[in-house]
Amino acid sequence: YIGYLTKNVTITPGQEQAITVELKLDPKRDLSAVTVKSRKKINYKNKDNPAVELIRRVIAAKEKNRPTQYDYTEYEQYEKIQLSLSRKSEKLSKSKLLKNYQFLLENTDTTKVKGKALTPIYLEERLTQQYYRKDPSVKRTIPLGDKRVNYGDFIDSNGVTSYLKRLYEDVDVYSNRISVFTNDFLSPLADIAPTFYMYFIRDTITDANGRKLVQLYFTPRNTNDFLFRGTFYVTLDTNYAVQKLNMTVSPNINLNWVRDLRISQEFEQNPSDGRYHLIKSVTFSEAGLTKNKSQGGIFGERSVSYKNYKINASHETAFYESLSNNAAVPTGLPDSFWNARRHDTLSRAEASVYKNIDSLRQMKSFKRTVDLATLFLAGYKSFGKFEVGPASTFYSFNPVEGFRLRFGGRTTPALSKRLYFETYGAYGFKDEKWKGFFSFTYSLNNKSIYGFPLNYIRASAQRETKIPGQELQFVQEDNLLLSFKRGKNDKWLYNDIYRLDYVHEFSNRVSYTIGFKNWKQTPAGALQYQQMKGPVLVPVPDLRTSEVSVQLRWAPHEQFYQGKLYRIPIINFYPIFNLRYTRGIKDFLGGGFDYDKFNASVEKRVSLGQLGYSDVTVEGTYISGQLPYPLLNIHRANQTYAYQFNSYNLMNFLEFISDHSVGVNIDHHFNGLIFNRIPLINKLNLREIIAGKFLWGGLRNENDPDAGHPSLYQYPKDDQGQNYTYALGSKPYIEASIGIGNIFRLLRVDVIKRFTYLDHPDVATWGIRGRMKFDF
Repeated sequence: YIGYLTKNVTITPGQEQAITVELKLDPKRDLSAVTVKSRKKINYKNKDNPAVELIRRVIAAKEKNRPTQYDYTEYEQYEKIQLSLSRKSEKLSKSKLLKNYQFLLENTDTTKVKGKALTPIYLEERLTQQYYRKDPSVKRTIPLGDKRVNYGDFIDSNGVTSYLKRLYEDVDVYSNRISVFTNDFLSPLADIAPTFYMYFIRDTITDANGRKLVQLYFTPRNTNDFLFRGTFYVTLDTNYAVQKLNMTVSPNINLNWVRDLRISQEFEQNPSDGRYHLIKSVTFSEAGLTKNKSQGGIFGERSVSYKNYKINASHETAFYESLSNNAAVPTGLPDSFWNARRHDTLSRAEASVYKNIDSLRQMKSFKRTVDLATLFLAGYKSFGKFEVGPASTFYSFNPVEGFRLRFGGRTTPALSKRLYFETYGAYGFKDEKWKGFFSFTYSLNNKSIYGFPLNYIRASAQRETKIPGQELQFVQEDNLLLSFKRGKNDKWLYNDIYRLDYVHEFSNRVSYTIGFKNWKQTPAGALQYQQMKGPVLVPVPDLRTSEVSVQLRWAPHEQFYQGKLYRIPIINFYPIFNLRYTRGIKDFLGGGFDYDKFNASVEKRVSLGQLGYSDVTVEGTYISGQLPYPLLNIHRANQTYAYQFNSYNLMNFLEFISDHSVGVNIDHHFNGLIFNRIPLINKLNLREIIAGKFLWGGLRNENDPDAGHPSLYQYPKDDQGQNYTYALGSKPYIEASIGIGNIFRLLRVDVIKRFTYLDHPDVATWGIRGRMKFDF
């Protein structure tokens, strides 16, 4: 290299030698860094710009350069996902706490990233055969083999795989958007890309095969937008195809935790028609708690390679019909299979990670550490065949029970993969009553009832308190943090519930649930059930129903991480459909009413490109039959200080009922579209959010106690004798909010305004709600 002194080294012929050569700088040829800046601002414009004209030709030729343009396509795909930790400090490596884990820290790779020693902690390989038919459209993925690091039952391996694939999705440079780290980036070849990108012709070159290529550099007009910068190599034949691609993101973008993100792709020409198809795609990232690259971080890489392309090689119709995307994935294949079939050779560090993690999993100290982490994060303490929890419910309080203690647990697959038991007991020191729960579950597929796909029968009995109309997401109702509520919170129920449920999920994400429920609800606190007997108002001690239900759910391409209590969804852009029918049966096991309930909902994330994305939910309910108000639709309210997506955050508990309704919830995230353009504010990486919740509905005359039906239960009243519960009228319930998200990269705070039914007693017309969320 220029700038170094020449050094002669003696080599002894015929002997194996290790020679270290230290090059010294030549003081006469010391080359310092030079930065060249232009004083004149570039007057960039698209008109009469040859680079833009060329990129428009590439965009116009996108469709014919996609593999889906062929009538038939098939190829072999190999993908490798790897996570690594950067070099540990000397202090860390000498720590007594890590004495038993030195074999992990010593397994490093110094070739992956310049100046970094990486320690692999996760590796997954997958080999598949891909088939595509254009008309009628068929796309099938046939798994040939899967191999991954296994941390045992402590971690949902399938959930980890789904989450990593959501972070490192397939990159199609010809599409309008490219999703990486759960965020949508505008592709440099999107239809509207010239509006947001600048393009520059850097060079014209000839590749090894004599093809003429243009080197095109692209960069965002605004470096704070979710855009890429990098280089294309575009063919100068009639294809105008991308032959090679290297791109990264600006360090200014509002992307949490990610220090670096690079994408590279290579394309190969098909000799039969001259078009180009993708042969390798690599997405590489570095993430850490800070932007300082000198500190430790996590390096992730997804490498996908494609070979053995067959273009327009058709098969019989029966062949495509026989293929299934839900075929069993071959695991446990011998090393000889992978040595022969993997497209890339593993490095020494990569090859050792399987054995190292397997050894780690067997260590008692590691098991103890993970056990404590599970207790802290998920709330369960495992004792092998039985686990105690959730810890967040051990203590809580409310106006009816006062100080409340709860303790319970459940069995694990270590006891039986067929039979599962769950139970808890709770005691309220104010009402001096015991509550409890017991369930027995039988797994029909001999698999855990906590993992996909579910197929079980469960019988359960429960005596518990509940707030009418409160439904929470991903949290227990007796969670300590939710004990703090605004406004009056004195209308409760004691519930005695007996259930029998059959749940069956299919690998195509279709599922159904058939259930029976016998429910006795007894009013508690300030809540009373009353009906007119002549001129006298008579209390009703309890209300009992028996009902059967059928629920259908379809969530195409759904991905999630299976936690101890809930499935945590990995949001994608596919809709989720729910349909539920419930039939009430009078005079069966004490049931007092005949009725039919229909409920349907659709929820979807909608991408709006550079304007961000919206989470939209539409839900409708219809109830037939003459019923007392506790059996009608009590709309979901929220009197906690936490922002709830599926509830009305300024609605009081038990405030609204209906027998027919339609609700629309819209939660829109701008991803910093405005804040990123404000000086100084853009350094905070804040994100703007607006939301609106709309509810239309009503109550038929036969279900309204104020319309001359004395047999119906009277609406609850407050201390002044005013109604506390209302039927939805001719106008909808509306609330909207403006929020700031990504505060300290975790917190969302919304200012909420209620616009209708402001004359109801004890309502809040505005409020502030918060929510914690980890996101990129």
